[in-house]
Amino acid sequence: MTRNAYDIIVRPLLTEKLTEMRENQRKIGLLVRADANKVEIKKAAERALNVKVEKVSVMNVGGKIRRIGRMAGKKPDWKKAIVTLKPGEKLEIFEGV
Repeated sequence: MTRNAYDIIVRPLLTEKLTEMRENQRKIGLLVRADANKVEIKKAAERALNVKVEKVSVMNVGGKIRRIGRMAGKKPDWKKAIVTLKPGEKLEIFEGV
């Protein structure tokens, strides 16, 4: 089964730490499907974002336990990818005018 780039990349992650990494280190954070691997993430980022990718780091993030009164539930687990862009590349969508 072939998946397109938008099946693998769920959404970008926008946090203060990742914003600083994007500005200073050419790294962007993406929330990706849990069954995606580094090669798929790299190809998807290059196709969907029109950039050249140097490296991909992947982390599995465990969901937290949340309580409402006596009831306890668990947020879902998710996968985070930190994509390092090649020198000279930048993501126009995040750049200011």
